[in-house]
Amino acid sequence: MSKPQPARYRTTNWSAYNDALRKRGSLLIWLDKGMAWLAPREGGLGRPPLFSDAAIQFCLSIKVLFRLPLRQTAGMVASLLQLAGLDWPVPDYSTLCRRQKTLKVQIPYRRAGGPLNLLVDSTGIKFLGDGEWQARKHGVQGRRQWRKVHLVMDTVTSDIRAVEFTSSREGDSPVLPDLMDRSQWTKTSVL
Repeated sequence: MSKPQPARYRTTNWSAYNDALRKRGSLLIWLDKGMAWLAPREGGLGRPPLFSDAAIQFCLSIKVLFRLPLRQTAGMVASLLQLAGLDWPVPDYSTLCRRQKTLKVQIPYRRAGGPLNLLVDSTGIKFLGDGEWQARKHGVQGRRQWRKVHLVMDTVTSDIRAVEFTSSREGDSPVLPDLMDRSQWTKTSVL
């Protein structure tokens, strides 16, 4: 029995293909002009907050999505507001730092419609031991230690639904039931 030939795909419409590749790099962020950017005045003690929770949530979402430090986050938010034609003030990095301690950032979770298709895999990571350069130069000083990272990923949204760290001797089968139970209800967000 011979091995089947792999399918060959030929691009016939190059202009549409190039246009689709360009669109992959486009950026679109919607800002609701009716959003309460400034915090409402309340009659409590102390100085009232200047920015609403929604404004801080927006800034911290930009920080998380683009993996920016706080100062660069403030700069990017200022640019986005300027591009949107809004003259709203931008929280400085110290305000963002102070408010992120009390405000939980909620990244919207993309839920796939229909059945949940999960991909389960594991990989090894080296966490202790000599580096390759040091081992070559001075000889091996001790044994490298490895851990396994077991991941469960949603195939539709590419979200990681569950993670488990085990010793390198642990197989995939004993960990799988616990991972599958946790992946049904957890949603992950990166801060």
